[in-house]
Amino acid sequence: MTKLRTIPNPELMVIEDNKAYWNHPDSRRWGFHNLHRIYRYGATIRSPEVLRLTKRIDSRITNMPEVQRLTNLPCFSGMVVVRGQNILYEAYAPDFGPTHPHSIQSITKTTINLIIGRLVEEGRIDLNRSVAEYLPEIGSGYAEASLQQVLDMDVSNDFTEDYHDPHSTVFQMESSIGWRLPISEDSTNSIHQFLSKITSNTVVNTTGYTLYKSTNTDVLGWIAERVTGRRLLDLLIPIVEAAGIEGTFHISTDVEGVPLMDGGVCLTARDLARYGQLFVRRGQGVNGTQVGSSDFIEKTRHAAGTQMLPPRDWSRYSNQMTTDGRWLGHGGYGGQYMLADLDSGVVVVFFSVLENRDAYETDYYAQIIKMGAEIGCLQYDEET
Repeated sequence: MTKLRTIPNPELMVIEDNKAYWNHPDSRRWGFHNLHRIYRYGATIRSPEVLRLTKRIDSRITNMPEVQRLTNLPCFSGMVVVRGQNILYEAYAPDFGPTHPHSIQSITKTTINLIIGRLVEEGRIDLNRSVAEYLPEIGSGYAEASLQQVLDMDVSNDFTEDYHDPHSTVFQMESSIGWRLPISEDSTNSIHQFLSKITSNTVVNTTGYTLYKSTNTDVLGWIAERVTGRRLLDLLIPIVEAAGIEGTFHISTDVEGVPLMDGGVCLTARDLARYGQLFVRRGQGVNGTQVGSSDFIEKTRHAAGTQMLPPRDWSRYSNQMTTDGRWLGHGGYGGQYMLADLDSGVVVVFFSVLENRDAYETDYYAQIIKMGAEIGCLQYDEET
């Protein structure tokens, strides 16, 4: 038989600066707008009931100088503000729109707050116990860490997430999750294999600040699978249905079908706002079901957690979310943020794609968060 000619998939090839083509600065905007169809493996979920949203535009938000500035930056993709069932603000870039999915990257981590919170409430896990008690096969990078340490990004190990370093292990993980082609034949080809190879001399975080590692989230997802005896995808379905999203919940998986809980979701801006309303409602679903734990959500915003690094040291990382005691939120690599103000009921979603070398600017995220917090603190009447 004649050997057929093939070429490596160009969208997943590693090119300059050890980045996959879709994540290279010149093609990153296209990549983030299309990641739901780029990664090698994935799953989708649709909700049978949709949370209906009505536009009641609040001109106070439209006229805020910081809203006007951030939504007019070249990196901007979309922004939505929702309170209850009302859209108070909505804007999109010319190449984006209300029905277009966007990679939300690490905002995906917030699903673990709901999953673990539920398991805590049901008494199925103890956050003071070590990871090894649930995952005996885990490597030294997590074995002795408590689940609470993992939840709060309070673990020290050799996994690095420095976006300024193109050879940081966060990029090496991409071949395990199907976000790039394997660099060598011995590349780890599953999430669990990758997690098991992380090592540490001591898991104690001595920095005094949040020690952010995306793999923490995947370890927690693995534990959730182990204690429930169910697939992670099965644990995600009730969350999606409770949120009442209108479009499709896209999530990347590894070759074994394990969802990437640390950053694999792609959603429209409206649907991410619908999902954010779950935290405002303390886990109550549009279908009357309860996902997550109301008590755990409250504990998340009041717990000590770990202090974020400057210039965000006025906030802390708690139970897989960022908080200042009033709102819960999370950012995503490349320029995303979701903020849910638990007091006013406002959810702010901001999508953008940073096209600099690192796809990351600490000061930029601080500006988005402060804008969202200001919107949340406005006075709202019953109609809005």
